[in-house]
Amino acid sequence: MQTATAPQTRSVEEVWKKRPLIISGPCSAETEEQVLATATRLAATGKVDVLRSGIWKPRTRPGSFEGIGTKGLPWLQAAKKATGLLTAVEVATAKQVEDALHFDVDILWIGARTTVNPFSVQEVADALKGAKVPVLIKNPINPDLELWIGAVERVAKAGIKDIGLIHRGFSSYGNSEYRNAPMWHLAIEMKRRNPELLIINDPSHICGRRDILQDVAQKAIDLDFDGLIIESHIDPDNAWSDAKQQVTPERLAEMLDSITWRREDVASEEYHAALEKLRAQIDHLDDELMQILSQRMKVAEKIGTYKKENNITVLQTNRWNEILQRATAKGEKLGLSADFITRYFDAVHLESINHQTKVLNS
Repeated sequence: MQTATAPQTRSVEEVWKKRPLIISGPCSAETEEQVLATATRLAATGKVDVLRSGIWKPRTRPGSFEGIGTKGLPWLQAAKKATGLLTAVEVATAKQVEDALHFDVDILWIGARTTVNPFSVQEVADALKGAKVPVLIKNPINPDLELWIGAVERVAKAGIKDIGLIHRGFSSYGNSEYRNAPMWHLAIEMKRRNPELLIINDPSHICGRRDILQDVAQKAIDLDFDGLIIESHIDPDNAWSDAKQQVTPERLAEMLDSITWRREDVASEEYHAALEKLRAQIDHLDDELMQILSQRMKVAEKIGTYKKENNITVLQTNRWNEILQRATAKGEKLGLSADFITRYFDAVHLESINHQTKVLNS
């Protein structure tokens, strides 16, 4: 009788360097059978590197399902043994770090609700001292890069060498198709400031619904993210938490197959030559824009002098509304989105106000 060979598990170091890095699994571990079945079907796709599962679930209000707790950690151990997939869980307290490390979880992540609180991050960081485990850090709920950077710094000071970022979107007020607004510019800025850090995208928590997951995942790959973390469940509609945003392992495989995986660079000299010409044009236009903006601010200062002499307020709402309406209409005809025009002119207007305010107070 032939004995079944145990699946081979890649090292954490090997998986951490893989691009794209794909992490998937249920929002919450519910039963041992559910965790093992999900892991088995994910492993069968041949596309997933790490099994994620929520063991402790921070909920907005008490009474919601807050996770199965520590008893779910052996389930992850069993799933790893059966499938060869590495494991990852979220931790928010020192005790959770201790338990996760005790049960040999391969990768830890700090959630958005923890990142927002420096005291909580510090507690986790202190518990991590001496550990060799990689740590992923989600952006804070609110759009504050300094909190995100601060969390990275606290974990780094604890001696953790392998630190990565998870972009899961930000809470925002108003109507939106997203559960959490992507605010791509913040993720891009975080990537620019920390080019050495792994950064992966979390379409599940950005979207909050499965029908737009692939669009967000593709956008992240187009922006040169290093991978994806997507929630997967064997029976998504009956999941104990976040049912609307989870997909089956088989649907996940279809999504990953449909993504156009892009490279940051290619070796072709012809490509580089053509790109450099276009970039030179961009640089020239950017220089001209800076000159024009400088001239605009000098005119704004003259207006500020006139307002000071005539005791007129800096902000004149009707005039600003006229500028914005005219710019939006003209911008759309030129192929520029209304959202971009609004954000651009808001920034220009604020700088103009600052210049005029200095004149009034000089």
